[in-house]
Amino acid sequence: MDRRSFLTKAAIGGAGAAAAATLAAPAIAQANPKVTWRLTSSFPKSLDTIYGGADVLAKYLTEATDGNFTIQPFAAGEIVPGLQAADAVTNGTVEACHTVGYYYWGKDPTFAVAAAVPFSLSARGINAWHYHGGGIDLYNEFLAQHNIFALPGGNTGVQMGGWFRKEINTVEDMKGLKMRVGGFAGKVMERLGVVPQQIAGGDIYPSLEKGTIDAAEWVGPYDDEKLGFFKVAPYYYYPGWWEGGPTVHFFFNKGAYEGLPPAYQSLLRTACQATDADMLQKYDYKNPAAIKSLVAQGTQLRPFSPEILSACFEAANEVYAEMEATNPAFKKIWESIKAFRSENYTWAQIAEYNYDTFMMVQQNAGKL
Repeated sequence: MDRRSFLTKAAIGGAGAAAAATLAAPAIAQANPKVTWRLTSSFPKSLDTIYGGADVLAKYLTEATDGNFTIQPFAAGEIVPGLQAADAVTNGTVEACHTVGYYYWGKDPTFAVAAAVPFSLSARGINAWHYHGGGIDLYNEFLAQHNIFALPGGNTGVQMGGWFRKEINTVEDMKGLKMRVGGFAGKVMERLGVVPQQIAGGDIYPSLEKGTIDAAEWVGPYDDEKLGFFKVAPYYYYPGWWEGGPTVHFFFNKGAYEGLPPAYQSLLRTACQATDADMLQKYDYKNPAAIKSLVAQGTQLRPFSPEILSACFEAANEVYAEMEATNPAFKKIWESIKAFRSENYTWAQIAEYNYDTFMMVQQNAGKL
């Protein structure tokens, strides 16, 4: 190649590279626009686990986009009350909220079924259903009519059965009991004579303290200790059969989500799944120390009796039969969960159950 030919080609190549560089900058800027969203939570800031999920999501998005896609979380009550978070998303007051679907079961019980309903799946089971059993798509098919697109954004693991001012040994003891119990579970408990109360997390303690309610469930040891329930209700029951693995969701305004660039939509889905996993891991790490601390402070642990659990199971199935007969959307999702529930517990009782049971025996024998 002679010198003149080489220089000519080099000049052309250099011009092409310069042109590519000139075009790249605005293209990148266009693909990664500045997006600022507001998120309202259903939880108080004092709960670093369940409220903290919103902070975790915001952190992931900010770091991954060099600050181009930001979400600013607000605690319950700062923009709207905690139990109005979904409404704020539907009407576009905010672009997002962090909440639990069963808070809105009064609008339609279908809101609850993908979050947590009595005797459903464990945390691992519900996550398997959401991510690999079509659960996310089924839920969003329903939520579209409310202008919402939802993604799982946390899980607490199986919850405790709540704090009681007196011992509850039989079904008869439950009659007339005023209990703060979230969502769909109250519908089941009504069959046993309980008077359910829908009260936001920050209002539970004063209601228990004043005797406005006789019992309350919230989450589990770590959060419950922070809220101080052990000071006003000494009996701590388990398990929370209505929340075997409750999914906390991020609800997004459907139009706002669909208006995001595809790359941001993909990142949002990934960040939500990471937040979902992080919350469960955090609870699994923090609850063991918290339950010891609560017992050391005088909390009295009590299991629900087999009589109570069996009665609740039968009552739940009666309610489900009624819902499936009258609500096609509820039926579609619940049938999908039930089909997987059977398979899930068949597998869970083989390896997982036997391994855990053996290790628990060793722990109780002081060998761990």
